[in-house]
Amino acid sequence: MPIAEEILLRSVEHNLVVDELDEDFDRLGARYSGKVRENFSREGERLIVVSDRVSAFDVVLGTIPFKGQVLNELATFWFEKTAGLMANHMLSVPDPQAMKTVECRPIPVEFVVRGYLTGVSSTSIGQAYLRGERVFCGHALEDGMQMHQRLPQNILTPSTKAPKGGHDESVSADELFERDVISPEEFRSMEAQCLELFAEGQRIAAARGLILVDTKYELGRGRDGQVVLIDEIHTPDSSRYWYVEGYDERMKAGEPPRSLDKEFLRRWLASQGFLGEGSPPPLSAEIRMEASRRYIETFECLTGTTFIPAEAPPIPRLKRNLGL
Repeated sequence: MPIAEEILLRSVEHNLVVDELDEDFDRLGARYSGKVRENFSREGERLIVVSDRVSAFDVVLGTIPFKGQVLNELATFWFEKTAGLMANHMLSVPDPQAMKTVECRPIPVEFVVRGYLTGVSSTSIGQAYLRGERVFCGHALEDGMQMHQRLPQNILTPSTKAPKGGHDESVSADELFERDVISPEEFRSMEAQCLELFAEGQRIAAARGLILVDTKYELGRGRDGQVVLIDEIHTPDSSRYWYVEGYDERMKAGEPPRSLDKEFLRRWLASQGFLGEGSPPPLSAEIRMEASRRYIETFECLTGTTFIPAEAPPIPRLKRNLGL
């Protein structure tokens, strides 16, 4: 069910940004600020507050109405759906934009799983193919492939985890081993789990009329050393979604698939000449509202439920729900 236009218009100027989390929030624990999430660690647990900030090409661009709520509630949905395949860090969800989790030691690799030859960023498999590269992160690619075509099989293409403000680097598994980032045994075990998670995500998405194109997983070790899924899973920030309907026809016509994710924003930025370097163009209210509609539609498609926006001012609501 499309969100009412008047709700979006009201929300454009009242989004949650991490800078608004004042010193009262420091009572939640030691603070670490990410591009989108504010993290508070204390006594073996981490409270994650998901802001409405949006980033693309590793650059924070502004805010999207209700984005943080969509990400948090969709991650909750997927953590619950996939808990039988892989343990995750979620403990509880005290607020539409907050999740209480187990404090984990992150594994310094982003596990990117791709099912299709696509992408507009310079680090994407699609752009690498257009540059003439036929080996991507150690995976051989055959000649004659079409952009947005399904790969012969899902593949894991790891990347390094850059410090805040830096750019991730796509690498092969062998490069990770050479740099002593992770052992071959650990990597192969995690690769198998990630491919299984992705296949299940594709199955569920397909049943809802969507194609899960690619995604990234972040893993960590819990208190007992067990490898668990952390951060988020299969959200519009971490994943690319296309509509099943019309995909074959658009491929035959040489047109890009209809997307339902942050790729809309990446393509708009690219059309403005921004690919991560220099100053990004300002996001208009119309662009922010259209992005919000897409985030919400993704949530409703995948969960089969109606999105109920939390319209109350976010800071007072968070303080109340988090006991501040």
